[in-house]
This record gives sequence, C-alpha cells and structure tokens, in this order.
Amino acid sequence: MLSYIVPFLILILVVVFIHEYGHYYFARKYGVGVTDFSIGFGKELFGWNDKSGTRWKICAIPLGGYVKFFGDRNVYSQADHQEILEKYNEEEREKLFILKPLYQRVLIVFGGPLANFLLALAIFFSIYTFIGKDFTPAVINEVQQDSPAMVGGLKADDIILEIDGNEVKSIMEVSKFITMSTGDFINFKVKRSFNELTFKIQPNMVEGDDGLGNKVNKRMVGIKLGAYNNKVNHVKLGPAQALYHAGYEVYFVSISSLRYIGGMILGKADTSQLGGPIRIAKISGQVATFGVLAFISMMAYISISLGLINLFPIPMLDGGHLMFYAFEKLLGRPLSQKTQEGFFRIGLFLLLSLMFFTTFNDLKDLGLFR
Repeated sequence: MLSYIVPFLILILVVVFIHEYGHYYFARKYGVGVTDFSIGFGKELFGWNDKSGTRWKICAIPLGGYVKFFGDRNVYSQADHQEILEKYNEEEREKLFILKPLYQRVLIVFGGPLANFLLALAIFFSIYTFIGKDFTPAVINEVQQDSPAMVGGLKADDIILEIDGNEVKSIMEVSKFITMSTGDFINFKVKRSFNELTFKIQPNMVEGDDGLGNKVNKRMVGIKLGAYNNKVNHVKLGPAQALYHAGYEVYFVSISSLRYIGGMILGKADTSQLGGPIRIAKISGQVATFGVLAFISMMAYISISLGLINLFPIPMLDGGHLMFYAFEKLLGRPLSQKTQEGFFRIGLFLLLSLMFFTTFNDLKDLGLFR
C-alpha cells in the first residue's frame, strides 16, 4: 500500500503545486493580495506565513489545492461595489482581484492550466535533451492471420508512415496512435517498396494488458512490429528540436484527450478507461517501479490532464471562470451573482457526477464490482 501512496502523494503535490503557483504568480504580478496558498483541503497539517502575508499550508486531504485572494468572500470572486467602497480603503482596493482589469483576471485564472502545460513541456524537453528520443522507423514484421490488418490489406515489411494523419516518427508511437484513435476505422499510410499506400483498418476491441499488469480494453489491428533494418535510432536532441518535439507531444496529448472525451460522450470510446484518484494512485505506484524516468514521464501526462480538465467550461473550474469572463466581455458587464450561482450549482452537479463515475470505475478496476 505504501508503494502506491508515496508516489501518488509526490505526483499530486508537484502537479497541484505547479498549477496553483501559476495562479499565484500572475496574481502577485498584477498586485493581487494572496491570503492563502494551500496544497490539499480540510484541516491544516502545517504551514507558514511569508513576508507578503500569504499563508502557505499543507492540508489533510491531498486531492487538490487552492489560492485564496484578498477580499474574496465566495467562489465567484464577486462583491457589491458599494460594499467594497465601505469596507476597504484605497490601498486595500489595489489588492482586490475583482477590481482588476478583465485581461489581468483572465491571465490569473488561465495561469494555473498554463503552468501545468509548461511543466509537461519542461519534462519532455529535458528528457529529449539529456536522455534522447526514439526515431526508429516502424516496420510490420508480421500480420496475424485473419486479423483486421490482414483483412484491410496491410502486409509484412510495410513501413508505417502515418496513422490517422499523425506522422509516425518512431516505432514507439504506433501503439499510442492506435490507442488514442476513436473512429470506426483507423487510417494507415505505409511505404511498400517504392509506393506509398493508404488503408482503412477496422480494429477489434479486445481485453489486454497495459504493460503494468492491469486489464484494459484495447483497440487491436493484429500486427507485430520491428525496427527498420533491425537498427534502433535513439538520439539526443538539440534545444530547438527538443523544444519542437516537446511542444508537439503536449499538443498531441491535449488534442487526443479531447477527441477521446468526445468519443466517450458520443459512445464511441470506452468509458471504463476513465479513472480517478484511486486509479491514478495505483498506476503511479506501478509506474514508479520502472524507475524515475518513467515516473517523471507519467507526471508530465498527468499535468497535461490536470491543465486540460481545468479548462473545461464548467463552473467551479478555471474554465468556468473564463467562460464568465467571456460573457462579461460580450455583455460589457459581469453576469449577476444570482446567474453565476445557478451555473455553479450545475457545475457542482456535473463534478459530483464525474467523481461518482470515476470512483465506480476505480472500485470496479480493483475487483469490487463485476
């Protein structure tokens, strides 16, 4: 159990701290007072005050965090302007988040997800620079009998160039592109002799191993891969190339995740793969056994997920606040507090429903439900 808890706590502490620090950085940059910087919720375990008056603290429930701004009386960061004039003096008003220009409030809210994307970018950049990146071309060594690949026309010795429009730069990317596809067919572009050919393959959904010992539903086409000319091409990249490939990885994971979520909503993707804190704890412990590099790589992917989820236009998330600011820009005034409260009730219902669903999947994954 400890082998799961410790990696999970490290993972959550880092990605949540980075997220909240993104909010904190822009808040301080624009002169907003920050009263609390908390990792976790509930009872404070320990903390300290810095010179600016911010209380930095670790709380008992390590499933998130928050930054509280000076003068906030509710989650809407909204107050009556007459109340502000009566309650705060001129110096204190300079620290109020709600009185800042719209663009500054947008950047403060967007700073959290942005920090998560930058963390992932920095991790991938460091890996590609100091460890290297694989560029081994993917060659089909074997096409299984009566498999979707054979039915669709793929053959041994085909070199895979693209999958669903994504350039295959490495043999390591083939499984990723197949897994993240959501359409009824997967489009393969291959090189055969001197010709480039395109095939539509209809994958099978089968129960398989995720490489960590967990049973998952996987999209399979029935091919076995090998390195081109049996040569592995793993190289360390220069700063410019590393930055490009790191940026592309963040972009690809973000877009693929959105497509997969869209597929789940439309009933085209497997919803059993959606997990919550319990599954993340389990997988983080499993990944940690493969070493520091594998664990840090997972941290990058979790950081992208956290940033992406927080951008969903759901009240109570950063994306919900950004949605309100978009309305404010269009209408020339903020939405009324009553309207925002209505949206927040809807957002709370959606988040609680999502938590219930992911917890059910997590417990089912542990074998408590069949």
